[in-house]
Amino acid sequence: MKIAFTTSDRVHINAHFGWARLIDVYEISDEGYHFVETLNFEGELKEDGNEDKITPKLDALADCTIVYVTAIGGSAAARLIKKGVTPVKARSEEEEISEVLNKLVQTLKGNPPPWLRKALQQKPATFTDEVGDEATV
Repeated sequence: MKIAFTTSDRVHINAHFGWARLIDVYEISDEGYHFVETLNFEGELKEDGNEDKITPKLDALADCTIVYVTAIGGSAAARLIKKGVTPVKARSEEEEISEVLNKLVQTLKGNPPPWLRKALQQKPATFTDEVGDEATV
């Protein structure tokens, strides 16, 4: 599964979702994790009330299961959840991405807490899955 982190330095989870210029994406399993890519966003990201600024982020994160943030607006959180991506607030802006990844790997090896099990199960069906389901009705 893919996990994303809003960051300004690529070390800490230290960026607000709407304002983040960088989002690092990792692939994670119970065997470990590896870096996939850094998503870069341009433009006037600090403008409150501009819902259009988050659309590219929502689209770019569609295949992620979880995104870690320092903060996120209610509207953006709702739109992420609707896409099957669970936003999780970091403990602080000093929390390191590697620390969270290591804890998640250990959690996946054992018995994940209910919120993580739910996040793992809520990925929405793909368009082809939905079309296939309608064809069998």
